[in-house]
Amino acid sequence: MTRRRKKIDVSDTELSILEVLWKDGPTTIRQVMDRLYPKSKRTTAAYATMQKLLDRLETKNCVSRDRSLFAHRFRARVKRSELIDQRLKEVADKLCEGSLTPLLIHLAGQAQLSEEERETLRKMMDDA
Repeated sequence: MTRRRKKIDVSDTELSILEVLWKDGPTTIRQVMDRLYPKSKRTTAAYATMQKLLDRLETKNCVSRDRSLFAHRFRARVKRSELIDQRLKEVADKLCEGSLTPLLIHLAGQAQLSEEERETLRKMMDDA
């Protein structure tokens, strides 16, 4: 029996925070702020907003928090690939009657793929 995954529901702003965590690894609120906001936008209110967004991501089990240091460090709990899988499935369900094939054909046709990328795609299709 297959287990249905819980839907990962994140806003675009929360996604930008996850992008920082995926790229940089365990990170403090200040470090996330440094990556997302220019110095002129780093206000006390912006810090409080970032803290609230990270709290929400923690509640959604998308990030975990290390409280062992004075400055808490956050890391992504959800993998980028999980979110990609979910979002592509949602698009396929809405636009392609649940089939990923038309979506993949469209994406491959629109992209300017290098020879290496085309070879990787061929190998993946052969392996599937």
